[in-house]
Amino acid sequence: MSKHRQYNCSNCPAYCCTYDYIAVTDKDLPRLAKHFGLSETETERRFTKQGDEDVPRVMRHQKDELFGTACQFLDLETRQCTIYEAGPAICRNYPGTGRCGFYDFL
Repeated sequence: MSKHRQYNCSNCPAYCCTYDYIAVTDKDLPRLAKHFGLSETETERRFTKQGDEDVPRVMRHQKDELFGTACQFLDLETRQCTIYEAGPAICRNYPGTGRCGFYDFL
């Protein structure tokens, strides 16, 4: 995971990876598809699901003992992303706004 200027992500249990809606944009799909050697259609089918009006396509989740569910690409042992460089821009740019949900929670 990335280390941001204000936040050290290695001190976090991957809180952002447990958000219900981790957006996957049209620009994210080709990067994910290339990473997995799949078509964009197959990538979308296997790794994303329908979101809502504001976030129409989101990452699929897996069960997580800490938070209930987490992104399917979170390594539940290390609490690190397994596809960080190929992952959605929202993940690589997080927190983006300069505020981190985990540090706000603390």
